[in-house]
Amino acid sequence: MSLPPSPRPLTFSPWCIYIACPHVTVLLAAEMKGLLLICCSVPLLFLAAAEEEGKMLVSLLRDRSHIEDTLQAAADQPNDKYQAGLKKLRNIYQTSIKPLEKVYKYNELRQHEISDAEISSKPMVLFLGPWSVGKSSMINYLLGLQDTPQELYTGAEPTTSEFTVIMHGEKTRTIEGIVMAADSSRSFSSLEKFGQNFLEKLVGIEMPQKLLERVTIVDTPGIIENRKQQERGYPFNDVCQWFIDRADLIFLVFDPTKLDVGGELEMMFRQMKSRESQIRIILNKADSIVPQDLMRVYGALFWSLAPLINVTEPPRVYVSSFWPYQYAPDTSWELFKREEISLLEDLNQVIENRLENKIALIRQHGIRVRVHALLVDRYVQTFYEKTGYFGDPELVFKEIVDDPDRFYIFKSILAKTNVSRFDLPDPEAYRDFFGVNPINSFKPLSAHCPFWGRCLLNKIEAAITEELPGLISSMAAGRAPSLSCEDTGCQEEPKNRYRRH
Repeated sequence: MSLPPSPRPLTFSPWCIYIACPHVTVLLAAEMKGLLLICCSVPLLFLAAAEEEGKMLVSLLRDRSHIEDTLQAAADQPNDKYQAGLKKLRNIYQTSIKPLEKVYKYNELRQHEISDAEISSKPMVLFLGPWSVGKSSMINYLLGLQDTPQELYTGAEPTTSEFTVIMHGEKTRTIEGIVMAADSSRSFSSLEKFGQNFLEKLVGIEMPQKLLERVTIVDTPGIIENRKQQERGYPFNDVCQWFIDRADLIFLVFDPTKLDVGGELEMMFRQMKSRESQIRIILNKADSIVPQDLMRVYGALFWSLAPLINVTEPPRVYVSSFWPYQYAPDTSWELFKREEISLLEDLNQVIENRLENKIALIRQHGIRVRVHALLVDRYVQTFYEKTGYFGDPELVFKEIVDDPDRFYIFKSILAKTNVSRFDLPDPEAYRDFFGVNPINSFKPLSAHCPFWGRCLLNKIEAAITEELPGLISSMAAGRAPSLSCEDTGCQEEPKNRYRRH
């Protein structure tokens, strides 16, 4: 049954007013002293049809009970074991990794400084993909926002022009990007470096949703391959890199009509290098085409993405229609339902392993900081060896930076340390790094060994090889990590030696 057509516009005459529609006929006569009702006929059939139409609209919505069950949205808050593990992880980073990170200015190389708010933040799920592929509709479906005031706006045209961060809050409210960046208790303060134009395109939404107590969702503007429309007024790719570096799960969404890969999407795949384990590809709106065509589209999607994903095993591809309404008739709705549940289980696994993922992230960060420190140390040693008493510092510096292989800078690290060649950064990055930071402003690693205490290099190596793996093992075994006074900040109470105990 279709909805009753809306009433046609009112037609006016000097004596009568007509309101005409297929189910209602009202005739009003205008007199000098007022309105006199001549005829009014409202068939009961219209009211019955409207009630039946409302029931049909409700029946079109899909049941969401499996989302609540699979994602365990009513789960309890993190327990004491989780809080103790988080406190231990924060202490390891502050005492063993951050000192070396600061000394050799790692943040200026990678533009990624880990804050306390980022360590304690909830898992982040990032939605990427071309415009109008159903990213916002999928978020509405996961959170149950359909037909509510909090529903994200969707449409066939490019509708999302902001980076929308959806978080948990006691009440529904919108937070401007400038306020989010200024709040040091959140993990978004470092976004200020992308300028005020970007902060105007950043918006936060807080709402009292159960799922948001366990995860933060980020909706992004659609990728538009038209070069004229790429002029967004802020560094779009750099902003995406910021969110990619911090995302626990990346949903890359496509639909059957937008499988072409352009320059902007190709750049984004290069930015996601080494993050392939976090990528999940979603072929959305799968019920919009017949099964035979869906097989061809699935193959075309793999053919388009194969050159961009440099892994032996391709990422998981989920095929379904992720929105609140029922699947289209004559489609493989059982397959789509199983794919949907499989995706929800994947998301729930990431939420459950949030602390283990944080530990792995800090350990990966520590490995990069260690490699960076070893490289800077090697650059500095080579610079002082080749300069001597009578060498030209500027000429020696230019030779080393322009051709580091000539001085075996990278190869010497592979030969003398247990560093993988796959963890070595691009030599070109150090040309820019030393262009901003003079090489003579750094000291060798041997100079950072205090008379009392361990060297900075020994601290970070102990964190990578012993402390962080031990923390993962204790969490996996169900044991709360032991906290020392360094972890808790406790201080021993001074004793009065003249008092009798």
